[in-house]
Amino acid sequence: MSDEKRTLTTRQGHPVHSNHSSRSVSNRGPITLENYHLIEKISHFDRERIPERVVHARGFVAHGEFEAYGTIGDEPASKYTRAKLFQTKGKKTPVTLRFSTVIGGRDSSEAARDPRGFAVKLKTEDGNWDIVGNNLPVFFIRDAIKFPDVIHALKPDPVTFRQEPNRIFDFMSMTPESLHMLTWLFSPRGIPKDYRHQDGFGVNTYRFVNAAGEGVLIKIHWKTQQGIESLTAAQAAEIQAKDLGHASKDLFQAIQRGDFPKWELNIQIMSDDEHPELDFDPLDDTKTWPEDQFPLRPAGVLTLNRNVENVFAENEQSAFGTGVLVDGIDFSDDKMLVGRTFSYSDTQRYRVGSNYLQLPVNAPLTPPNTNLADGQMTYRVDNRGTNPHVNYEPSSIAGLAEAGAEYQEYRPFVEGQVLKQRIDRENNYGQAGDRIRTMPDWEREDLLFNLVDQLGQAESHVAERMVAHFTKADEKFGQELATGLGIDHGSLDIDTLVHVR
Repeated sequence: MSDEKRTLTTRQGHPVHSNHSSRSVSNRGPITLENYHLIEKISHFDRERIPERVVHARGFVAHGEFEAYGTIGDEPASKYTRAKLFQTKGKKTPVTLRFSTVIGGRDSSEAARDPRGFAVKLKTEDGNWDIVGNNLPVFFIRDAIKFPDVIHALKPDPVTFRQEPNRIFDFMSMTPESLHMLTWLFSPRGIPKDYRHQDGFGVNTYRFVNAAGEGVLIKIHWKTQQGIESLTAAQAAEIQAKDLGHASKDLFQAIQRGDFPKWELNIQIMSDDEHPELDFDPLDDTKTWPEDQFPLRPAGVLTLNRNVENVFAENEQSAFGTGVLVDGIDFSDDKMLVGRTFSYSDTQRYRVGSNYLQLPVNAPLTPPNTNLADGQMTYRVDNRGTNPHVNYEPSSIAGLAEAGAEYQEYRPFVEGQVLKQRIDRENNYGQAGDRIRTMPDWEREDLLFNLVDQLGQAESHVAERMVAHFTKADEKFGQELATGLGIDHGSLDIDTLVHVR
């Protein structure tokens, strides 16, 4: 790095001859209004922050690459998808990955018990593909209409401004579909050691579409190659007392010393139908797909090898959305996915601005050609047609044209009455109980300890209803939870308590 100092300038490029004293009438008189440098400096400072994310406010970004295996499992990638990034062994695609916590604000602790966001932006030759997921494979709810409610319950109380267990478990106890997620969140997986030692999941169900227009349902898994490591509540509290940003520091330093973290991309594949043989709906994001029936198929490896140069430009202004798909990837009818697809991009337009996709961290590698125009902070004109006078379509003069007719669209058949109704196969307790019974003893004990600790701060009727739900999932665990809370399990009317509709 050169020791030569460059001249300080204004945003207009004018040299600044005095950065320590405002222009004033005598050295102690009033400041004059024509102080351009003073006004520019203060007014810009007043605007240095943009609205923080409502969720995932605390996060950190790193860059790297995804290298494809050319296969998905033992079969050619082309059998399942025509997405170009998968087709050739060794093909590399630039990646930006943002890790985050969900509930806390921008300066909150990274040692909190909270899902961790795992948002991947792949900058492919066909445009960006965003996989916006978490470090846990399921979510609290299955319908996006409940998203504001679950986040409000998890966020600080609007009166005390504290995260209150009573509010959290009041909502969860009235929403039995959340039980599976709670078995993950209150287990050791709820506090990863850092960002490197955790898995990532797409959570929602997507589709692969091949060149013939044939589609399959898929689930996305990022398997850490560093191993999974977690913190107990006591270990997390010790870290939090000294450092609120330990996970960001760990990631930055690992990349800086050349210890590049890696995750292998694995895909679960299921035929695109209702699968009546299963006791759950494949599109339900509160459920996992059994790996013995739908095995993990390796498709490539992601490596992070470059740190950000500026946190604001590359982290705060980074933007991800579940609707950002490339050819060969398609939506499913997952109710959370469809709702998130509107919400995520809409919040970026509000938070960063309507032209957030022109920022380098978000811009695709392939220059876009659109007829969208103007808006606040327009940096360039995206219309790259042959005639700059034509910013509409169709046109007999020039302008942009639709893509070629060789495109094979996937056309799933959908039939049914338009209504507002829950799905048929909810099965809110099956997978939660299976997870409890298959946990190692130490992990099960940690789950019990954490639930007793938090439910002990809730009102008795809320705690009793949560005990009833866990009893429906696993009788023995429900009894142990009741004992830990000082509740007489035998006196509980389980069926009445779990009936919340």
